[in-house]
Amino acid sequence: MEDLVVWFEIPTNDFQRAVKFYNQVLNTHIVIEEMQGEYMGFLQMKGFNDGGAIISSDKRKPSKDGTLIYLNGGDDLSIILKRVESAGGKVIQEKTLISEAIGYYGLFEDSEGNRIALHSKY
Repeated sequence: MEDLVVWFEIPTNDFQRAVKFYNQVLNTHIVIEEMQGEYMGFLQMKGFNDGGAIISSDKRKPSKDGTLIYLNGGDDLSIILKRVESAGGKVIQEKTLISEAIGYYGLFEDSEGNRIALHSKY
């Protein structure tokens, strides 16, 4: 298997608030589409099988206790972590070295209560 993870969805309680949060924190523009009666906000990706979205769905609920996904933190994930609180989230773990070979990680709670991780090489 080349790519084990092909897609992820981050659930929301308030979809518009989550779109605003991720736009601000990731310094991006989320494209919103309605699919099968649910709203999806697509995060930047190369193709369909290597990305994810925030989603408005009655079938999924935000959680800080479930699966943990790691988003690409760019060259220095501390830049993204600095935007979290002003966007309505909470930093849980500041930039922390995993190892020289692997790089760094950080954790935050988004505006919806999801626990999300970041990874960067430096």
